[in-house]
Amino acid sequence: MQFMKPICFIGARGGSKGVPNKNIRLLNGKPLIVYTIESALTSSIFQDVIVSTEDHRIAQIAKKYGATVPFMRPKKLASDKAGMDEVIMHGIKKLRSLGYKFDVIVNRDCTVPFIRNSDINGSIRLLLRKKCDAVFGVYRQHHNPYFNMMEPNSKGYLHRSKRLEQKIKSRQEAPVVYQLNGLFTIYVERLLKYGKFHMPRILPYEIPPETGLMIDTEFEFQIADMIAGGKIKI
Repeated sequence: MQFMKPICFIGARGGSKGVPNKNIRLLNGKPLIVYTIESALTSSIFQDVIVSTEDHRIAQIAKKYGATVPFMRPKKLASDKAGMDEVIMHGIKKLRSLGYKFDVIVNRDCTVPFIRNSDINGSIRLLLRKKCDAVFGVYRQHHNPYFNMMEPNSKGYLHRSKRLEQKIKSRQEAPVVYQLNGLFTIYVERLLKYGKFHMPRILPYEIPPETGLMIDTEFEFQIADMIAGGKIKI
């Protein structure tokens, strides 16, 4: 079965509390969002690279570097309380109302700037081959709720986040857990059917943790800046 080229969807709101103005902050001299835009444009994977934002500065930068901003996101979908489900659902419906035709949408978080295009292609191939609802980019997490992650109980005392009947003696014995890293490859019709991001049949696509680095803190931004500047090799 032949499919139309996917749409690359980049959601980038203006408000960021962990790292202020993160999406357009300069990373090695270039706005952070530009890394994802340029990577998507040069990949030849997508029919279009769409940026969804409520922020006019982000929209201006996105257009300058070749992305399309066919609509402005409503303010209510740019708050801390707005979920990714709502943002992507809104984007799909707006794009279709504007005449865009696509079967697959690939969400790329611009705070994960170093994901390789080979991994994006791999996630699309896996989606088409397995006919699942979605493929989520992940990397194996060494912080493990079965072994070395703790949480307080009602009295404030620590206990292991997840327990098994059999005692886990080392991290290597613990069940594999994954960290999501901002790459979500989705069958559009399945998302519209379920109306939510977390659908029944989602497969993982493993990405190296180095290229899947997600920038959520100032420290991670500094690491990314060193990677972009060639001071750290990935």
